[in-house]
Amino acid sequence: MDEHGGGAVKGFMHRYLEVIPQDTTVTAAAERMSARRIGCLLVESDDPKRGPFGIMTETDLVRKVLAKGLDPTVTTVDRVMVSPILTIAEDRSMLDASQLMEANHVRHLCVVEAGEIVGIMSVRDLVRSFVDAESGPVCELDKVYRPLSVLMATTFATIHSDGSLLDAAQLMSEKRIGSLLTIEAGEIVGIVTERDVVRKGLASNRDAGSTHVSAVMSSPLLSIDVNRTIRDASKAMADQGVRHLTVTENGKIVGVLSVRDLVKMVSVRDRPRFLGRA
Repeated sequence: MDEHGGGAVKGFMHRYLEVIPQDTTVTAAAERMSARRIGCLLVESDDPKRGPFGIMTETDLVRKVLAKGLDPTVTTVDRVMVSPILTIAEDRSMLDASQLMEANHVRHLCVVEAGEIVGIMSVRDLVRSFVDAESGPVCELDKVYRPLSVLMATTFATIHSDGSLLDAAQLMSEKRIGSLLTIEAGEIVGIVTERDVVRKGLASNRDAGSTHVSAVMSSPLLSIDVNRTIRDASKAMADQGVRHLTVTENGKIVGVLSVRDLVKMVSVRDRPRFLGRA
């Protein structure tokens, strides 16, 4: 294992690829994501020799379909996918992967070997690699007093629970974020994420304009005390299958921590080392 790079990409990637035709509707794609419990799909070319030529994520569905008021039952994935696909060689380090994700503001990379896509790397895989490493940036952060207070976002967007999924999607798109805390009677009662909107909204063919956030939000909130470690936060996210935690101090919410916050901090702290290796 590379002392600072978190190991090689091939040791943490997933080799199973979920591929859909480019004329698949957004609703069908969301149903596939929900059934497989995954956050992205590869889109295949009409040319069987070409292989996948696009990738579609939960973020694409929320920002490019729901937020824009497109009809997901007729909109096809080739209209909202990202192409060309962002790739990384399987023998590159996880630090290289984190830098590439952070620079391009993405949560997934396709892994290539000899020019062929052989796997998928997610932001959660990155966190797992850095947290499991016996040395490197996460170990260094553990020495910082209350590291979660350094990583978390102290300002967070909210939406009332009777707001619509369309409202939520538009707010997420406008602020370029993946979650909103939900409010009832002036109190924070839950959280709605891109995943909630896709799996509980789109995949169930709910009307975005008339469906309330309360129908898809996660409640009660999953929280972690500000004095806990990065490893505690990572384990809590992995055990619960979530990408966001609220951070509390004396029982009061003081911030929101996302899996991307963990990767971003690793990226920022190790950018000079990365640039020296590039």
